[in-house]
Amino acid sequence: MMMHAQERLQRPVLVLNASYEPINVCAARRALVLLLKGVASVEEQGQAHVHSSRSTLHIPSVIRLLDYRRIPIQTRALSRKNILLRDRFTCQYCHKILPSGELTLDHVVPRSRSGDSSWENLVACCVTCNNRKGNRTPDEAGMRLARTPRPFSLHTSRHLMRLQARSDDQWRKYLFY
Repeated sequence: MMMHAQERLQRPVLVLNASYEPINVCAARRALVLLLKGVASVEEQGQAHVHSSRSTLHIPSVIRLLDYRRIPIQTRALSRKNILLRDRFTCQYCHKILPSGELTLDHVVPRSRSGDSSWENLVACCVTCNNRKGNRTPDEAGMRLARTPRPFSLHTSRHLMRLQARSDDQWRKYLFY
């Protein structure tokens, strides 16, 4: 299966701090920029590569920052993408794993009842369950949440890195299981 350059540049790359601590996952495009700027080095080489008019660049699988970065308490912006990531693209009512285009965001406590748009009140939800729940709370609709919604945390971030590592064996030794 042939992969286009755009797809290759979107591949996930594990980013390690200078101390080898995993701190992020970025797109291959960003990883290449960090390498070309001289702020990171390649720890694990990927199989894919991209071509410029003068050279061929291998897309890394794992990079490491050359200078240690103090990572503040990790917070993530409240966004649809981050809610879907936190909930692993799984409807929190029927437990179906779906593509992002087939998921909606549900306010556990409906907005019409003063429910806010917060980490603790938004969940990934399929259209069928969202319509079934309607303008009610899960209890009123006779529905149950798979997990209590919580803010994105360092634990969530590490867990997602481990899930992504299942598709890239080169990541495993950097993610302490």
